[in-house]
Amino acid sequence: MADISTAISSAPAKSPGKRLAVATTLPRSGVERIIEWVGSHARPLVALLLLVLVMSPFLWLVQLAFRPAAEMFEDNLLFTPTIEAFTSLLRGNFLRSFGNSLIVSTVSTGLSLALGVPAAYVLARWDFRGRRHVALWILVTRMAPPIAFTIPFYLAYRWLGLQDTITGLVIVYLTFNLAVVIWMMQTFFEAIPPTFEEAAWVDGGGIWQTFRLVTLPLAAPGLAATAVLCFIFSWNDFFYALILTRTNATTAPVEIVNFLQYEGWEWGKIAAGGTLVVLPVLIFGVVVRTWLIRGLSDGGLRE
Repeated sequence: MADISTAISSAPAKSPGKRLAVATTLPRSGVERIIEWVGSHARPLVALLLLVLVMSPFLWLVQLAFRPAAEMFEDNLLFTPTIEAFTSLLRGNFLRSFGNSLIVSTVSTGLSLALGVPAAYVLARWDFRGRRHVALWILVTRMAPPIAFTIPFYLAYRWLGLQDTITGLVIVYLTFNLAVVIWMMQTFFEAIPPTFEEAAWVDGGGIWQTFRLVTLPLAAPGLAATAVLCFIFSWNDFFYALILTRTNATTAPVEIVNFLQYEGWEWGKIAAGGTLVVLPVLIFGVVVRTWLIRGLSDGGLRE
């Protein structure tokens, strides 16, 4: 008995850490495995759920565009897809209106960037009297609702002969996008340290050369984000295009409204037109998605 008690007392005691290690090797239950799997995949699942919720209206619109006219209001999700709505849509004036929207949005966005980016750089870098007041008055042009400018634009365009012209729409969108470009790009230029430009000046670079070769590449994410926003504002506009155009310069959003007739609404053409209208903005956003995310993040997180 003495030998047994001596052996027990001389045996090394197990540490708490070792006991914990032994406990963790025990087989886990199915519930614990499910909880662990959900915890490791929670963020992707939530992101997927939000994506489905956000895209559900567009996905519903797409399936209506490919649904046969006889089954347009049926609840079944299984049907034979058809492109009848698209072929009927393209036989009309929609293709011309789609081209008008593409021209107006592209030209107005390009002009807004060409005029607004240098102005934003001046407001960000040059300290002159009344600089803050100038920036505020530029922003004021975006504060009033669009209907407040309708009568002045309509009367001026009737006198100048710019009604129902692509040039007239470009001018309208330019006046509103210019304020967006100046305010957004001013924020991005102020976030760039002036030391990069000063180093270029020391090396003999001029103001324009430094701006073109040093500052603009550093502000490329901001340019992408600003360009996408300006393009979306011009592309989605319905109010000014409805008031200032008739037949020659109608845009795609206005042309879709023409399918809402007194005799009945052409749901297939409306769905097909809405699908085609979304595609350019979607493609443009995917192409510049990397710069767009960086630009919006940098602009929102700058102190």
